[in-house]
Amino acid sequence: MTPERNRKPRPALDKEGLERLALFYAGRFATSRAKLGAYLARKIKERGWDEDTSHSSSGEIERLVERFTELGYVDDRAFASAKAAALTRRGYGTRRIEQALRAAGIGEEDGAPAREESERAGFSAALRFAQRKRIGPYAALAPDRAERQKAFAAMLRAGHSLDLVRKILDSPPGDVPDLDLA
Repeated sequence: MTPERNRKPRPALDKEGLERLALFYAGRFATSRAKLGAYLARKIKERGWDEDTSHSSSGEIERLVERFTELGYVDDRAFASAKAAALTRRGYGTRRIEQALRAAGIGEEDGAPAREESERAGFSAALRFAQRKRIGPYAALAPDRAERQKAFAAMLRAGHSLDLVRKILDSPPGDVPDLDLA
């Protein structure tokens, strides 16, 4: 028998148990309102909701998420900024950052400053990506057609614009392009 089968079932969640889970999650992970709500909903689905309490589980989740936002435990704007900065440092482009913010449930208003910053840093992020992958101006040798197509596809998947990808991949090895995009 596996250890999981020997465990007795965990009790259904009540208001206090749900709050303990929310505190643990918000204390351990940087999170958004949507991600915290999804986590709590998943835990209720796994363990059940104590029907003796006067509040519904979905109402209790909404109340907790609002309270944690008011207390500053959850801040969508700060989460969006940190997520965008981390992805930009790794060399990802605006489109990929937009997808990550949308997946985290970040609204348009909370994500706007992070999106603007990722657009401003787009060129340097693309260069970082090229350097990390050793393509374009950071390649040891000029690529053949197949290698160029592979590098082109990788940069597009990373969220960079078509014009930016062309500018970087058109640069010969050792010749890093300037910021002036035409």
